[in-house]
Amino acid sequence: MPLRRSLLGRLLGVSALVAACSVAATAWLAVQTTSGAIRQEQGRNLTADARIYDTLLGYAAQNPTWNGVDVTVRKLAEESGRRIALTTQSRQPLADSATAEVPPPLPPQASAVVDPLSVDAVLAARTTEGQGTAADRIDPRAVGPFLLPAAERTELRQLADRHAICLNRSGIAADVVVGPSGRPRVQVVGNSPERVLSTKCESFDLDAPTRTERKALDALNGLADACLKRQGREGVRLDQNLFWGEDVSAARPGQLPYPVPSDARAARPAPVAEAPREFTGEDDRAIASCVGTARSEQLGSYVASPALLFIGDEGGATVPGFDLSPANTAKIAGAAALVLALTVGASVLAGARLVRPLHALTGAAQRMRDGEESASVPVSGDDEIARLAAAFNDMSAHRARLEEQRRAMVSDVAHELRTPLSNIRGWLEAAQDGLADPDPAFVSSLLEEAVQLQHIIDDLQDLAAADAGVLRLHPEPVRVGELLGQVAAAHQARADTAEVTLRVETADGRVPEVAADPVRLRQAVGNLVSNAVRHTPPGGTVTLRAYGGGGGADARAGDGAEDRSGSDSGAGNGSEGGSGADSPTGHGSEGGSGADSPTGHGSEGGSGAGSPPGGDVVIEVADTGTGIPAEDLPYVFDRFWRAEKSRSRRTGGSGLGLAIVRKLAEAHGGTAGATSTEGEGSVFVIRLPGRAPTP
Repeated sequence: MPLRRSLLGRLLGVSALVAACSVAATAWLAVQTTSGAIRQEQGRNLTADARIYDTLLGYAAQNPTWNGVDVTVRKLAEESGRRIALTTQSRQPLADSATAEVPPPLPPQASAVVDPLSVDAVLAARTTEGQGTAADRIDPRAVGPFLLPAAERTELRQLADRHAICLNRSGIAADVVVGPSGRPRVQVVGNSPERVLSTKCESFDLDAPTRTERKALDALNGLADACLKRQGREGVRLDQNLFWGEDVSAARPGQLPYPVPSDARAARPAPVAEAPREFTGEDDRAIASCVGTARSEQLGSYVASPALLFIGDEGGATVPGFDLSPANTAKIAGAAALVLALTVGASVLAGARLVRPLHALTGAAQRMRDGEESASVPVSGDDEIARLAAAFNDMSAHRARLEEQRRAMVSDVAHELRTPLSNIRGWLEAAQDGLADPDPAFVSSLLEEAVQLQHIIDDLQDLAAADAGVLRLHPEPVRVGELLGQVAAAHQARADTAEVTLRVETADGRVPEVAADPVRLRQAVGNLVSNAVRHTPPGGTVTLRAYGGGGGADARAGDGAEDRSGSDSGAGNGSEGGSGADSPTGHGSEGGSGADSPTGHGSEGGSGAGSPPGGDVVIEVADTGTGIPAEDLPYVFDRFWRAEKSRSRRTGGSGLGLAIVRKLAEAHGGTAGATSTEGEGSVFVIRLPGRAPTP
């Protein structure tokens, strides 16, 4: 079809016109507005990310584990409108604010690493409070053993309040500020803190370390000294602010590596003054490194382990979108309105012609919904809409056929279930009214009807399961000759009762093995044998044959009849000792449960779907019975179809047996088909892919 005449060509023409107008009108506006909006949004996102990071960093610094962080994460997510997730460094989830049942996958790169012992200098909202030097990267809120108990906090707060009152009385504004460890300090308001030295307000007792701080400081000194000694350097004494001074190794007995309160100085000998130790730049770097290492080691058990932080939106993106300013939004809206006006004019002209056939399709679809038998639409032209209309008409006709089949199947199922249920009810009512005695024959009759009802239900269930694709095969190497012998032995008693000769023949050459589920294959062959015995008159013969390749009776018979049924079904119930579903020709079956099978496909010439390659195995069940009329042969594999229209159980079964055979053959990668001459007999064929010949 020429492009200019097709619906696609017309839509492309209209789209090109609209695109040219829209691109010219909005390109310059987008360049002017989006860059500024993106920069503004990124600035807001960076601020929000820094706040999220700082909050979680504080949590990690003040808690030894991440237990309970979910509440904090969800609160931050609600405030920021972002998705926040925390995982271990091995990406095991710790907390996630995602609301979806299955959260989107996290990006490969984390937004930050939350580690209070190694703070990200870009994102961290660092303060100057608490412990820590300017050079380390330990969060000041990670105080660990320096956290003061309530009694020491109260005592120090009283000292700080008295000192602040003293300074205020001296005309110096001062406030009490509490650090992360709970230690208060007096902060002078103004830019002349030297004025404090001229007052009589002493803060020695406030500056002295408490018992808790002395214990923690001693442990920190020990860790730092151990680090320095490993480098061949002398130890140092750290003060409360983690500055180092005199050589610890030179301290004399009784000398303390920290200042003491006034009430304790009288009880201790005065320290011996020594010349201050000189530190080189290299010494300071080594000491600072060891102090940082010692702090990390000391705080390791008091803070949470490092965690990966992911910040994004609910959809999984790590960079959220932005909102344009009202002015930029108005500009874009104005340009869009202009383009819209041009677009509407062009679209109305093109759309008016396009929607007319679509309205016809819509009306036909509504008529189909309302149950009208005929829901076709007129087809004119050769463009895409015309082809759509033709496809719709085909679909409507196919739907009508399926509806007819559905109604027939419902009627058939009701008929098949009604007969045994009616018999059971009749016998039970007779027993209730005293017209029949519940003797063994009575119970046997009821049991026979119940078993027949169970067989029908099992076959229907298996066919439904096969249609749904939920049944499975368990293939293994199978010797076909042995399997035919087993099936013949299982049906020998029935054949003897019917005065029918049952025999097994195999080709002179070796028959290849097949990879099949032996239970399912016995079921399929058993269905065919049961059908043949039922429809063979006394004195007749039923023959089971197996041979490899493309010879034999299947080829001689022209490879079967055309099968137009195309029905999908599962398999019946096992070969021996299971449910004996009846076949479409009224033939019963003995079998187990069904098998998962591919979609059913019709066959031409007996085997159902073309001729498999050489090396395949052909299984035939031939009888000398009444045969099948030529007009009925294409439908023998349909469900609930029987040549005996009266649907009498004396001459036919439920009509499911051959449908099960066909689905079992297809489930094994093979085909099933039939040939028949009325008055002479029938030949049913199963062709399966073969394995290598048996040794």
